[in-house]
Amino acid sequence: MKHSLLALTLLAALPFAASAAEGVSYNHVQGGYVATNGDLDADGFGIDGSVAVHPNFHLFGGYNNQEIDGINIDVDQWQLGVGYNYEIAPKADLVTRIAYEKIDAGSGADADGYSAEVGVRGALASKVEGYAMAGYQDYEQVDGDFYGRLGAQVKFNENWGLSGDVKFADGDTQWFVGPRLTW
Repeated sequence: MKHSLLALTLLAALPFAASAAEGVSYNHVQGGYVATNGDLDADGFGIDGSVAVHPNFHLFGGYNNQEIDGINIDVDQWQLGVGYNYEIAPKADLVTRIAYEKIDAGSGADADGYSAEVGVRGALASKVEGYAMAGYQDYEQVDGDFYGRLGAQVKFNENWGLSGDVKFADGDTQWFVGPRLTW
């Protein structure tokens, strides 16, 4: 039922279609260093990407692996979702995204969940792109949590850049930094 409702909502938005804002691409892959600071500190690596399947829709996914400091437990996080972008200014998009999420700490300690977020993404200058998002994330048997995300990319050329992202949620801060390939 939820999947049907989502499909109908996305189809209803098609008449309001526009293309992505100038200077913003939804086709990229990036990888780099990921860290979480909070009650438990962890760090590791992550990779994620996005591909435009329509001028207003993109699919995205990501994976990261972090080791919790002091207790040698690896935590894997997966995300797979769909996003909708609508041009609100020549260089800015309104972006909404929903995703399936999974977290796995091994030994049967895993949970499935979802996230939904909305925000603005745009070209701040010819070589700088940024975004601000607000979202909600919920895993089974764990209370849901609202969060905020800020990110930016400095572009070295048309295809390569350095990307950074910071996510603030209920006492935890998760951040990412690494190279991005855009096409």
